[in-house]
Amino acid sequence: MPETRGESVQINCFVDADHGGNRVTCRSHTGIIIYGNTAPIVWYLKRQNTVKSSTFGSEYVALKIATELIEGLSYKLRMFGVPIESQARVLCDNELVVKSSTYVESALKKKHCSVAYHKVREAVAAGKMLKYYESIETNLANLLTKPLPEHKGKPLIQALLA
Repeated sequence: MPETRGESVQINCFVDADHGGNRVTCRSHTGIIIYGNTAPIVWYLKRQNTVKSSTFGSEYVALKIATELIEGLSYKLRMFGVPIESQARVLCDNELVVKSSTYVESALKKKHCSVAYHKVREAVAAGKMLKYYESIETNLANLLTKPLPEHKGKPLIQALLA
């Protein structure tokens, strides 16, 4: 490991998925914003590769992508000698997704959802990240996945730029 340089960094991540957001293909969109301390350093918006039959599935795939981005970012920061403060905090606006990764007995029927579930669960069990529920009204990743009216979007933009 390289010698540590500078102040430690706390990684915070906002995750959201827009289930069936594409009206032509019915594919979901993943939106992720990763903060290093108080500055947004990674923005990710992409259409998911498969069509999901539920919001749960699309949110879990988005959470898996966020987990992979956090692991990659943490590795890069450590290789540059930047100390990581503690576990990354991941904020998701689907309460069932946040709670379900703590239950070992959860059984998922679709393979891609099961793979996403185990990837996220493994990262939580390894102490790489903590998951929290974030209200839909305050989840900054909603800016990337949903068309919001001005009265809902403006406070999120102000929070993002603050």
